[in-house]
Amino acid sequence: MSCCAAGTEGALDIERAGHALPTAEELRLASRDLGDGLQQIDLAVPAVHCGACITTIETALRKLPEVERARVNLTSKRVSIVWRKEQGGRPTDPSVLPRAIAATGYEAHLFTTAAEASDELRNKLIRAVALSGFAAGNIMLLSVSIWSGADAATRDLFHWISAMIAAPALIIAGRFFYQSAWNALKHGRTNMDVPIALAITLSYVVSLWETLHHGEHAWFDATVSLLFFLLIGRTLDHVMRDRARSAITGLARLSPRGAMVLGENGSRDYRPVEEIRVGDRIAIAAGDRVPVDGEIVAGSSDMDVSIVNGESAPLAVTAGDGVQAGTLSLTGSLVILATATARDSFLAEIIGLMEAAEGGRARYRRIADRAAQIYAPAVHLLALLTFLGWGVFGGDWKQAMLIAISVLIITCPCALGLAVPVVQVVAAGRLFRNGIMVKDGSAMERLAEVDTIAFDKTGTLTLGRPRFINRSEVDPKHLALAASLAAHSRHPLSRALHAAGGSPSTEFDTVREIPGAGIEAVMPDGTYRLGSRTFACQTIDDRAAENDATSEVVLSLDGRELERFRFEDTVRPGADGAIGRLLAQGYSVGILSGDRKGVVASLAARLGIDNWRAGLSPREKAELCAAAGAKGQKLLMVGDGINDAPALAAAHVSIAPATAADVGRQAADFVFMRESLDAVPFAIEASRRAGRLIRENFALAIGYNALAVPIAILGYATPLIAAIAMSSSSIIVVLNALRLNRLEMAAQVAVDGKPSFAGPEASFAS
Repeated sequence: MSCCAAGTEGALDIERAGHALPTAEELRLASRDLGDGLQQIDLAVPAVHCGACITTIETALRKLPEVERARVNLTSKRVSIVWRKEQGGRPTDPSVLPRAIAATGYEAHLFTTAAEASDELRNKLIRAVALSGFAAGNIMLLSVSIWSGADAATRDLFHWISAMIAAPALIIAGRFFYQSAWNALKHGRTNMDVPIALAITLSYVVSLWETLHHGEHAWFDATVSLLFFLLIGRTLDHVMRDRARSAITGLARLSPRGAMVLGENGSRDYRPVEEIRVGDRIAIAAGDRVPVDGEIVAGSSDMDVSIVNGESAPLAVTAGDGVQAGTLSLTGSLVILATATARDSFLAEIIGLMEAAEGGRARYRRIADRAAQIYAPAVHLLALLTFLGWGVFGGDWKQAMLIAISVLIITCPCALGLAVPVVQVVAAGRLFRNGIMVKDGSAMERLAEVDTIAFDKTGTLTLGRPRFINRSEVDPKHLALAASLAAHSRHPLSRALHAAGGSPSTEFDTVREIPGAGIEAVMPDGTYRLGSRTFACQTIDDRAAENDATSEVVLSLDGRELERFRFEDTVRPGADGAIGRLLAQGYSVGILSGDRKGVVASLAARLGIDNWRAGLSPREKAELCAAAGAKGQKLLMVGDGINDAPALAAAHVSIAPATAADVGRQAADFVFMRESLDAVPFAIEASRRAGRLIRENFALAIGYNALAVPIAILGYATPLIAAIAMSSSSIIVVLNALRLNRLEMAAQVAVDGKPSFAGPEASFAS
């Protein structure tokens, strides 16, 4: 609703105290060489909260001859600056960059995703809402007695009590508006906090004047009620923005803080991950995450590579194989040779993709912020003209002041400000009662626009739980024997096989798990092996081909196959019905998966999906989502894995199941808590209805202003009546939003047309 969120400019003094401007040497060391004489530096700008802030900083930086380009990311509160090493034949002094930002009234310091301070501002906002609400309630109670016809002495007493209650509320709760308005004016700008600060200040001053002179009317209740409503909208906006930033922080935590580096003489030195250099040899124990991209030089293991391909099945690796930052060694110890630094690793790349995608979402706020920049001076001008008109032509300057204050109050954009957040809160509650959590307030608006839906496979369309499918074909004795062997492994397929076979029926003297291969047990009658075909039968695995739709585990005796156990993933409950409804109602539905072609094709055929892509990397998924948006499609991405996080951030809107990885849940705009995929069409319908209610609320708010402003200008509304009218418009907006509670889970979704499911290769279809 406003140009700047609460505390935007007011937080600057605190930030300056805690962060000195970085030096030129620090900036050079923190910069990345892009080639062609260009460097890139990322700076934190914690006081950025809106489109006007973005425009101010980007404009100031682009005026510098050293700057090639600059972009502010509102979600992560950072600015990425590409600058030239030399300008006019002289080396560039990079310290001009943070100084240019500071000159606009915003502080800048070196950016880091690891250092996340506690959100003290959010707590202050909540306390301000509580304080203003308490003050407004008590003053309203006193006002009822005055309105009921109290005598003059009682009226004056209640006015003084109201003044003493309102004063601390204005100073403490209203400081956010005062700080923001003052800083904007100090730097030659304006924002919508300026008319708000003027309205509440003048209303209080005039009310105090009336109290001092035993006036019949005072408007302390209007002053504090106005403050209370405005703070509610401000707090909601701040909380939703803060949640949007949590995905990048969670992803950064996947990277270890340090690693054990092996020296040439056998020494072991634990170093911070930032100090690891290309060529260092790093020891990775079982259960450790890989700190940087590298190549295995010794050891073997089963790796959890869900961050790369989203699949639950571990990947067997050995000497000569490459590993990527963020992957987890499950069963063995490794020694890797670092091939990239932490800032150039795979995990850093995913963080960069998410930040780039989230930065694009600022355009939705910029539209409202541009309107706010026009609204604020228009309100000032209107109130000033009203004051001068009544003063000059009416001759009563006191009456002119009251009418001008009424205009300021009645035009305060409370209904406009609540039009969006109140619907978001009601819709979020409705979704929550049906097991769907909303993580980003603007997401419902975007979800209502979707025409194309992309699903990840494992963990989304399926549950990521291997299911034994050929029990009727196997010998029960072989199954019992395999289950006994499988009890000695934590591999997902082994655990599924153990569960299918029940309690171990055979005891083995010696059991050895070979990472990346399987389990081996030596018995009097020979050597039993359970694992891949290559390991169990000592032959080339010709069955695990790209087009195989199932996974297999082979049991062998002395290299001779005894039994083949086949597994497939369990389809998520409600997937068939949800996909069928979405297809029947006109949506273009597809699958984006990092799994094998055969597995994806089999599932797509079962669900009736024609458009699908298999074997995709996180970057490819994100590129497909971005390309769909570039073609004008409104893409909904439904995914669960760490590897889906960039695609979830790049899509127009995103949904993840509660079983998703932490980073996947944080990157998504919605999280559904129940297993059924029916949550997807229900969330779409709820968002579409919320969008209609938001448009209705805007129409109501605009209609209110069109009717109320002329009445205030003509002098027919006192400040109290103006405050009541403003509050009434807010109540109407809230009541209209409550209509959303009529929505039931049996949602019917309808869209017009069926767009093609296009990407960089013109289609997701394989």
